Parts: sequence; C-alpha cells; structure tokens
Amino acid sequence: MDTEQVRLVPGGPESGEKLAARHRRYVGLSSGRMYRVTLADGGETVGSVGFWERSWRDAPIWETGWGILPEFQGRGLAAAAARAIVVEARAAGGHRYLHAFPSVEHTASNGVCRRAGFTLLGQAGFEYPKGHWITSNDWRFDLTGGDDG
Repeated sequence: MDTEQVRLVPGGPESGEKLAARHRRYVGLSSGRMYRVTLADGGETVGSVGFWERSWRDAPIWETGWGILPEFQGRGLAAAAARAIVVEARAAGGHRYLHAFPSVEHTASNGVCRRAGFTLLGQAGFEYPKGHWITSNDWRFDLTGGDDG
C-alpha cells in the first residue's frame, strides 16, 4: 500500500488478522459478490471489486468498493471495474441503487465514481472501517436507468 493510500484509510493498513477476517466476510457474503480485477493480457490479479447489501438512510441498497494495487493504478482499471460491477449489481437485482462512499479526500476514488457514471449526492458521515467515522462522498448509480446512471 502506498503512502497516499495509508493516509486515506482510517486506522492505517490492516493487520494480517484483520485482512483474514475481511476475506472471510467476503467469502461468506449471503448477498452480493466480490471479484478479482485481472489484466486482460495475461490474467494477472491486480485488485478487487465487489458489491454487498447494506441499509442506508433506512433503505436497502447495494454498496460497492474496489482496490487496485499501487503499481497498476492510473490505467483506468478501477473505473472499468466499477462499470463492470454496475452490470453485476443490476443483474443481481433486489435493489434500485448502488452506492459508493469514498472519503472526500480520496480524489482518485471520487474520480473513479465520476468516470463510472455515478451521481454525487453530497457528503455524509460514514463508518469505515467499523469504529472509525469519516466524511465521505455519497455517490449513487440508479440501476433502473432512472434519475441517475
């Protein structure tokens, strides 16, 4: 993880124990999916992207998030992965909206949301990781093709 990423993740990098616990949560998702982001020219894994169910403002939604290894950033891979996850969340059905909640300071992830076609709804207090509150941007994609997306 590069210095910029560490600065933008509340609590800093995850310990091996926390990383393993997060992996178990992803494997055990009862709704939603996690995917590897791979290079088209050889299949090398360069990150991950996924969506999962959560309640937001008293309504069920899909939430999404992604991560690309530092040496592969700046190539448009995260935006392509975010566009692909929109397709997967739409196919999964169940919720009208897919949201992303990057920190207001995380310019790269906010740019990914913009390039992937999400609509910025504004800022919100957001708990990430659990026990750490941040100010995030609330980006939304309307999976029905309605008012945004």
